[in-house]
Amino acid sequence: TLTQPWHVVDGCIQAKGDGSDASGYIVTDKQYENFELSWDWKLSKGGNSGMLYHVVERPQFAVPYVTGPEYQLIDEPNFPEPLEEWQKLGVDYAMHLPDKSKMKVNPQGEWNNSKIVFDNGHVEHWLNGQKILEFEAWTDDWHEKKNSGKWANAPEYGLAKKGVLCLQDHGYPASFRNIKIKELPRKSKEVNLFNGVDLKGWEAYGTELWYVKDGLLICESGPDKKYGYLATRDYYDDFDLTVEFKQEADGNSGVFIRSFIEEDVKVNGWQVEVAPKGHDTGGIYESYGRGWLIQIPDEKETILKEGDWNTMRIKVQGDNVQTWLNGEEMVNINDEKIGAGQGRIALQIHDGGGIKVLWRNLKLKTL
Repeated sequence: TLTQPWHVVDGCIQAKGDGSDASGYIVTDKQYENFELSWDWKLSKGGNSGMLYHVVERPQFAVPYVTGPEYQLIDEPNFPEPLEEWQKLGVDYAMHLPDKSKMKVNPQGEWNNSKIVFDNGHVEHWLNGQKILEFEAWTDDWHEKKNSGKWANAPEYGLAKKGVLCLQDHGYPASFRNIKIKELPRKSKEVNLFNGVDLKGWEAYGTELWYVKDGLLICESGPDKKYGYLATRDYYDDFDLTVEFKQEADGNSGVFIRSFIEEDVKVNGWQVEVAPKGHDTGGIYESYGRGWLIQIPDEKETILKEGDWNTMRIKVQGDNVQTWLNGEEMVNINDEKIGAGQGRIALQIHDGGGIKVLWRNLKLKTL
């Protein structure tokens, strides 16, 4: 649907130039993951716009660019203010710079053609038939750029594996036509989430304790006795995950799926329960929402081995979630809200204190 700053003229989508940093965006109805996207564009004199992708629409995200990467479109020669290199035409905005020697730009007022290729983390920017930029998303270098620059305070920037496309009205008239997309297949990969040495690839939230000892990942209540989370640096949406855990002390914990952690250490997502016997280990709970979505049958409470190592398997695909404990299926549920979610995997320390859980062999296969 076209919002007020946009209209269609002579087969083109046009931004009227009424938008601002906080408004003036138009997005697709459909989400896209891997693709080749091409379009023609024409800017007004001194114009500024952009094509964003993998944009996540949630109330917590006020503007599209705090989640979605942007192919910058701008009339550099006539722009009224000085530009940093990371703001110029063709950049992966505030992240990666194009090869200027390969850029052939038609003059302002004429049509140009751009293309984005996103193929399972491999990214290319093209301009008028020439590849001007190429990089890999979600590598150590990518995360370093993200966390040290403009996006340091946008923790979910660029992490989504899929999202809507978004055109920007940044206060300047702009025209777009011949917007075409070819979807590319998802590729499966195996990931060892824990290296047995340190917490590389994870981010801690809250003041509770997360540490590595004797090759084990250990979570333990701290003096504040509050909720704590250890979340993967990257998003995982469809996957088959196996973890081993041993509960010591109270042992109330959990594995969150398709989740993100807000600034006040409030989790947004779904939990596969890890708790003492009699408290539904393997069931699925929605925090700060609907509560229990499905609990385990009473007769399966005996499957949990207290004070010993347990193996949990979690398979998430589309709107279906299945869990197993020590080889026995615990729950199988279809839920549209889970199906629409995406985010990180996170381990939990429950509030109240007295909790200690050991983890090892956290292995995942993307689906």
